[in-house]
Amino acid sequence: MKYKAILIDDERKSVEILRNKLERFCPDIEIIATSNSPKEGLEFILSLNPDIVFLDIAMPEMSGFDLLEKVPDPSFELIFVTAFGDFAIDAIKHCAIGYLVKPVENSDLVLAVNNAKNNIEDKSSLRKNQELINNNKKEVFQKKKILVPSLGGFDFISIEEIIRCEGIDGYTKVFLADGNKLISSNSIGYFQKILEGTQFHLIHRSHLMNLNFIKKYSTDGYVLLENKVNIPVSRNRRKEFLDKLAEL
Repeated sequence: MKYKAILIDDERKSVEILRNKLERFCPDIEIIATSNSPKEGLEFILSLNPDIVFLDIAMPEMSGFDLLEKVPDPSFELIFVTAFGDFAIDAIKHCAIGYLVKPVENSDLVLAVNNAKNNIEDKSSLRKNQELINNNKKEVFQKKKILVPSLGGFDFISIEEIIRCEGIDGYTKVFLADGNKLISSNSIGYFQKILEGTQFHLIHRSHLMNLNFIKKYSTDGYVLLENKVNIPVSRNRRKEFLDKLAEL
């Protein structure tokens, strides 16, 4: 029996590596679509009715959890793929959802696929996916963490620890509440997307800030943060910024 699979990961190389491993070690898996875009991947899921979906967790357009929530009846078997063990793993384990940690080991892949096939036969996928969605919605967002791709690898930090992000020549400086800062290889746009819907607001094309750390806003267009740093607010963003402050 063949099992139809879709691979969704914003990193093209990761998709190709996973495809190659599946073709070599899991010959009964038929890859019907791959995508580097969560939005496109969602369209594939809705139109192609896969048996198994391999889904990256941390993606800039929307996370793997966000994508899953947009599927009306997620009855496929789900195998999450992540850069390393993160905050999501405990929730995934609790719901008996499959997961793989990059770089994917051959033995882990075969085990995850075999478990997925057994779950398909048991027809338990829909229940488990719905349980995961419900559990994820109950999370307190301030306790969640994000992956920060840095020049030396990855850092894993709570979003409540981030004071601000500053974009410089395609890179991003991430300033933390403890005084440390990280240099990320991703642009400020990446952080704007993954922090969308949180307490972060883009007040300037190069400055994304945590509104919880504001101490004062001056009429000359500057924000004073609790660490005594002044950040400019773009003229064309001031009204939107003040509206956002009024919601706090």
